[in-house]
Amino acid sequence: MNRWLIPLLLLALAALSVASLLSGTIWLSPAALAEAARAQHPTLAGLIITEIRLPRLVLGILVGAILGLSGAVLQGLLRNPLAEPGLLGVSAGASLGAVIAIYFGLAAHFALATPLFGLVGGLVTAGLALTLARSGGTLALILAGAAVSSIAGAGVSLALNLAPNPYAAYEIMTWLMGSLADRSWDHVVLAGPFILIGAALLLATARAIDALTLGEAQAESLGVNLKRIRLLALFGTALGVGAATAVTGAIGFVGLIAPHIVRPLVGHRPGATLVPAAIAGAVIVTAADIATRLVHFGPEIRLGVFVSVVGAPFFLWLVLHVRNTAP
Repeated sequence: MNRWLIPLLLLALAALSVASLLSGTIWLSPAALAEAARAQHPTLAGLIITEIRLPRLVLGILVGAILGLSGAVLQGLLRNPLAEPGLLGVSAGASLGAVIAIYFGLAAHFALATPLFGLVGGLVTAGLALTLARSGGTLALILAGAAVSSIAGAGVSLALNLAPNPYAAYEIMTWLMGSLADRSWDHVVLAGPFILIGAALLLATARAIDALTLGEAQAESLGVNLKRIRLLALFGTALGVGAATAVTGAIGFVGLIAPHIVRPLVGHRPGATLVPAAIAGAVIVTAADIATRLVHFGPEIRLGVFVSVVGAPFFLWLVLHVRNTAP
């Protein structure tokens, strides 16, 4: 493993974090940032940083990290370079839960109703996928995730079709595009613990997914409990990605891209990919969030839309690369 990889990724994340605190509708200078940090009484710059931009930054780092980490774990577990968190239906389930809160007007009466329902939706779909694939192997888990994701996606489409008024449909569509704008410390407190617990569960699979490169039978002969590893991966993804999707909306491609960026730099060893992929995911989301504030085509570009526009060409390249290198 390249010993400079993690320090360089952390350095890039630190630089982007400073840029994130400075950029926005009201631009701040580094001097203003330093003065706000030293001030004994709240200043305008200090309030902008602590109440608006810092929670947005912290949430972006947490969300990017769990997406990158879960993508790396699922690609190692399923031995599929195209695997990503949405494969298990967690993102679709969280989206459906949030859409239900918006559709029935709960979000208008309780600010955290949308993320809470989104979190429950992600956990429910993960549990359903696990139940459907209980007696099967890796293929059964993939198929169960695809089935659950399709059902949740159909529910979202139905809610849009039956939206009681254009404003409800607009609110649902806006949320589904994914964004870190207008997020507060309440969202960080709500999602943070679930993301951290999910990350801990996913990191616990590192040694097992290394053994899985030899095949499931060989891994079991080395003492790997496949059912336990699948449970850790599924519930870690459900908790972490479900919480992330619940507070930010759907943000795709990060879980797919981040592991592929760092994998060649760690010798293609799945277990060694986890931590660098998490940091790379945080870098991607933070950089994309800054870009949404800098690139203007009229209305602000939503984070999920921006990541998809950039990630789709990478996905196409990945498919072509896999096709050309497959035996």
